[in-house]
Amino acid sequence: MLTRTALAAALGVALVTPATAEMIHKTSPHSVTATMDRLEAAATDAGATVFARIDHAAGAQQAGSDLRPTEVLIFGNPALGTPAMREAQTAGLDLPLRVLAFADAQGAVHLVYRDPANLAAAHGLPGDAEYIAKMTGALSKLTDAAIAE
Repeated sequence: MLTRTALAAALGVALVTPATAEMIHKTSPHSVTATMDRLEAAATDAGATVFARIDHAAGAQQAGSDLRPTEVLIFGNPALGTPAMREAQTAGLDLPLRVLAFADAQGAVHLVYRDPANLAAAHGLPGDAEYIAKMTGALSKLTDAAIAE
């Protein structure tokens, strides 16, 4: 019987382990909406395209359910994403980039995104690719701007 790892290796599939599935967590002093407004403005000012902003709490309310404030911003820069997709078109599953903001049960606001190294690991891209480094730097800079005092 093949183990999961052996099966994945035989099929040429990269496994995303907890070490490579790392998410970056930051705490915001602002509300979820204000944090996402700031992130959206920072992304736009940096030349990124904002593709969507999803308010999960509003969706839950429309379905007759409750959810603490939770929003996702989907944005990207084709100059960074296109090279990744040229090397592995499956990277399009994880691009454009997305950042989640949510309020926890105590009201603290969190900003969370996947480390771009996950993109490399999940899609067989070179971990040292310039576009991965640029995505990492951009996400760090933009999210820092969103949570700045």
